[in-house]
Amino acid sequence: MATHHVLIDYENVQPKNLAALKGDSQEVDFRIIVFVGANQTRLPRDLVFEMQSFGSDAQYIEITGSGKNALDFHIAYYLGRLAKPGSDDHFHLVSKDAGFDPLIRHLKESGIQVERRKGLFEIPWLRADESGSLDDQLQKVVRNFDMQGKSRPRKVRTVRTTINNLFGKSLTEEQLDALVSGLQKLNYIAIEGERIKYRP
Repeated sequence: MATHHVLIDYENVQPKNLAALKGDSQEVDFRIIVFVGANQTRLPRDLVFEMQSFGSDAQYIEITGSGKNALDFHIAYYLGRLAKPGSDDHFHLVSKDAGFDPLIRHLKESGIQVERRKGLFEIPWLRADESGSLDDQLQKVVRNFDMQGKSRPRKVRTVRTTINNLFGKSLTEEQLDALVSGLQKLNYIAIEGERIKYRP
């Protein structure tokens, strides 16, 4: 089975739901490297616990020096070390920094399966399928929100954005309306103005 390496530019993107990479329905082997800048002296407790749950399949790379693009150069180095032409492994560089794109194009031309992702849920294996029934979609939304724990979105706008991201940004406004309404009917959320309150 191919390994999927997830390299996270933590200065640029701070994912709050690494547990999604460990879902019980996943048939994909994920390995995680979180690159931490020299000035990032504290990491959120939830991230630390989620990383620990992966055991040897997760590691931190702490950048000891500082300077422009210091962390980016470290990511490029480790990506180059891990990527082997002809391998079945996949590489997901989680960063909003488009400066990586020329390197990624070069690696792809060399036969490396690599993509830059702006967030975890741009990884195809984590996206929910929008073709299922409303009940199926609601189950996937609830599961995703439960995994986020205290990091669940707290405003109507961010709930809608999070749901749309989960489904690969493919939902219409009507579908989003139906899912938010469905969460209310399930008594999973209550909407108070623009605020979201989660039910026990």
